[in-house]
Amino acid sequence: MKCTLTLLIIVWQLALAHRTSGSDSLWSHLQSTDDLGETRDMTAEWADGTLRLTAQPPAASNNRYAWAVVPAPTTGWDLATRASVEAEIINRSDRPVDVIMWVVGDRGWDAVPDAATLGPNESRRFSCSLRHTYPDQTPKVDPTHIKQVQFMITGRVTQPVTLEVRELQSVGTALPWQRPPTRLDVPPVTDAPPRPGQRVRYRLADDEGTGIYSVLNLPEDWQAGKSYPVIVEYPGNIFFVPACYSTGLPEQCVIGYGMTKGTGAICVGLPFIDRAAGVIAEDGWGNADDTADYAVNMVEEVCSTFGGDRNNIVLTGFSRGALACGYIGLRNDRIATLWKGFHACQHYDGDGWRGATRDDAIQRAARFRGKAVFQTDNSQEQFQLVMDAMKTEVTWADSGLGAHATAMFLDDRPPTQQLREWYAKLVGAE
Repeated sequence: MKCTLTLLIIVWQLALAHRTSGSDSLWSHLQSTDDLGETRDMTAEWADGTLRLTAQPPAASNNRYAWAVVPAPTTGWDLATRASVEAEIINRSDRPVDVIMWVVGDRGWDAVPDAATLGPNESRRFSCSLRHTYPDQTPKVDPTHIKQVQFMITGRVTQPVTLEVRELQSVGTALPWQRPPTRLDVPPVTDAPPRPGQRVRYRLADDEGTGIYSVLNLPEDWQAGKSYPVIVEYPGNIFFVPACYSTGLPEQCVIGYGMTKGTGAICVGLPFIDRAAGVIAEDGWGNADDTADYAVNMVEEVCSTFGGDRNNIVLTGFSRGALACGYIGLRNDRIATLWKGFHACQHYDGDGWRGATRDDAIQRAARFRGKAVFQTDNSQEQFQLVMDAMKTEVTWADSGLGAHATAMFLDDRPPTQQLREWYAKLVGAE
């Protein structure tokens, strides 16, 4: 009995030592490549604990990224006291490869990276800190809600290149995770019928069977037959650098949720569309006229089907989406009449991106018929002439986040409170 007890104590001590100072495998749930998440412009092989990824030249010449995703198991990963996620990555090609490893948060949180250029046959241990913060010390991810690890090659691939990934692990210890007390969690996006408090991919009738969809979020307090303000939102461009994780998809639209805390308004994340190809344009405007027409049709659907208030529609967006407030939202008289107000974050129409010149932006601005504009992290000096042409009240705010992201809208910092008050006043006014 004494011998058995001693053995149990030793086993427990060894397990504790491993848990507190060692590492835990994060892909023991993988049985085959069928268990991987999305792979883009890559083929994958899984054998003997090694993931072999071969990137092929993309079908679309403008694709700048190839990736493979290791999703979290259905029970999630236990990372609340872990310091980092690590993996060994080997370049098995005869040319240098730019690689980013991402640990991607869930529920509206961001992602943490490690990036390097690997020379031919070079091996490197990549390490993503689970306690990485923005410059203002706001956490980038919640270690208790990580949805995937993503292995990415950046830059256009002109010839096949191969990476081997080994030993995907959680490593090291950290103090138990303390959640910021005012931080919001955005509901995950699912393929399901619209329901209160849920974010779902929603297709217009003409888009069934295509890759074109919006993300629809009915508020938690939604009831059939009642009327609700509508916040329409455009996402940023696809853009993956260590300082920015942006997919270019409507799933990343979280500003509206931050403005409302999920109640009292219908939030819609819109795509930029390539109608001819039947897909969402992650990069650029797609076809700008088709994108504008789609917005009009989606707003009409939300108002006629879900009780959206046609007199209380606000347009918002981040980065490319902020430019789209003017470039798409004021593209013609039909779409321009929809909006009661604009909120733009980190860019605006007229800064020169993808043809959005200031002179043209001033002409578009004259179509604005709303009551107010709120600018977050934009230069008043740069955009004042465009704002003057809109002939409306403009509020300027600095988020203090210090990064190209939307995390500031999911906490209670003063400029976010100011935005919420501006929005409440706007939709409450006649």
